[in-house]
Parts: sequence; C-alpha cells; structure tokens
Amino acid sequence: MRNVLFTLISFGLASVAVSVQAKELMSNDKFMCSWGAGTAARAQELKLSGVSLYAARQKIHAYKFNKSWMRMMAMGITEQTYDSNSRIKPAAVRESFYEECVRYKLARK
Repeated sequence: MRNVLFTLISFGLASVAVSVQAKELMSNDKFMCSWGAGTAARAQELKLSGVSLYAARQKIHAYKFNKSWMRMMAMGITEQTYDSNSRIKPAAVRESFYEECVRYKLARK
C-alpha cells in the first residue's frame, strides 16, 4: 500500500512539473521581462555609483522610449530599486528580476 501511494504521489508531482515546463512565454512577455531586468540593473548601477533618485528620474525623462508603457514602468522599477536597501551587483539584480518576472508570467497562464 505504501509503495502504491508513493508511486502515485511521484507520478502526480512529475506530471505537474511537466505541465509547468510545457507552458512557454510569448515573445512579448520575454521582451518585457528582459527589458525590465535591464532597467533594474541600470537603476542599481546608478544607485551604487551614488547618483540620486532625482538625477536618475531626470535621465529617464530625457530618454526616448519605443513604447508608451516603458517610461512609467522604468520610473516604477527605478523607484523600487532606490527604495531597496540592497547593495548587490547589477548583474545579480538583472538575473533575479528576469527570473521572478518569468515566474510571474508563467503563473498567470
């Protein structure tokens, strides 16, 4: 009985893992996660180099964005980055942001 129960649980967990991996992100979602990760890394880089939040906002306002949603999202990401006490390297911020964004997008499907 114990072996059967263990086998059923193992099979159930394996099927859940396969169904999660089968979900793929659309190219737009991948682009958004990648772009946001780059924005977070740049904001962390500015923060660690001593640039004030005000100056970082001015840089964002001066930049020309391709899509209408990008400016406000860049402002939000930058403000959240500056509000964080984190001192980790920008590359680690990029990787973490991208992984969490992909996880969020997959969970919404």
